[in-house]
Amino acid sequence: MIRYANKNDFKLLKKYDKHITEIELENIINAKKILIMFNNNSFIGWLRFNLLWDNIPFMNMLYFLKNYRRKGYGTQLVHFWEKEMLKNKYKIVLTSTLSNEQAQFFYRKNGYIDCGSLLLPNEPLEIILLKNLT
Repeated sequence: MIRYANKNDFKLLKKYDKHITEIELENIINAKKILIMFNNNSFIGWLRFNLLWDNIPFMNMLYFLKNYRRKGYGTQLVHFWEKEMLKNKYKIVLTSTLSNEQAQFFYRKNGYIDCGSLLLPNEPLEIILLKNLT
């Protein structure tokens, strides 16, 4: 099952998502910008997004608990998110991954194409990926 996170999910997400402040986590939950996924009523992962330039959905975080990786759940959750974005009239979506991470291959396999990069000091290259939803 996939659904938008609500205030009752705050403690659960706070336990796992260490890349965001508690205040921002609460704001994003209230803005309905986190999808959570369950398998047999067990929490297995989440997808967090926002809007780049206030008009392009950008997936900030796709994360699954260790025992649920490489089982197709990521593809299911990303496709659900893409359908939600299309329903909301968005024509493209973006995400990014570090060039030294395996996630780049997952996104390309799911129809994302490289469209740019970002190089921050003392960090590997960040690859920006785009998918056309139409």
